[in-house]
Amino acid sequence: MALTSPKDMARFQRRRRIVLAVVIFLILGALLTVRSAWADNWTHEYIEDFGIGVIVLAILGRMWCTLYIGGRKSSEIVRLGPYSMSRNPLYVFSTVGAFGIGMMTGSLTVALILAVLCYIAFHFVIIAEEGYLETVFGETYLAYKRQVPRFFPNLRLYRESDVLSVKSSMLYKTLADGLVFFISYPLLEFAEYLQSVNILPVFFRFY
Repeated sequence: MALTSPKDMARFQRRRRIVLAVVIFLILGALLTVRSAWADNWTHEYIEDFGIGVIVLAILGRMWCTLYIGGRKSSEIVRLGPYSMSRNPLYVFSTVGAFGIGMMTGSLTVALILAVLCYIAFHFVIIAEEGYLETVFGETYLAYKRQVPRFFPNLRLYRESDVLSVKSSMLYKTLADGLVFFISYPLLEFAEYLQSVNILPVFFRFY
């Protein structure tokens, strides 16, 4: 898909959000039939507890990204804070959140599968967005591409900003979007209870 104007980008972003929402819904539905294969229940619980921490990290990371780019994603190239280490840190933290959701099943395998699927989905989104940014910003963005990794952060490149200006509405929206990650906790805990009383079937068990 060629994105050549702000309207094209806005339309693409709306479609992206809808598709991702559908994918998340389908994944959560599939997770209702998955259960941890660890015989030691403590291992299962530790993985779940750590998963909560990972989800909190993802939410805070997404908000950190919004502090730098909130409302400016399609109007300027931001190269400070998280965007000095990765060109797409918002997607990095979303992938971390997907890993955390997978951990809520008590399975590291499921967590890794969700993170990989999320990475693949964002890969195609990033490629489409890069075409738009190259068209709009030209050499400014091309230089940014050459110097900063597309996805996996390079911590040595970190540069901070002394002053930040952010739209409060964007920050609140990012927080609300991130809280969706927490829905997985009560949902999967309830699913685990229903599985234990044989109301929900268990089709897969993973370590």
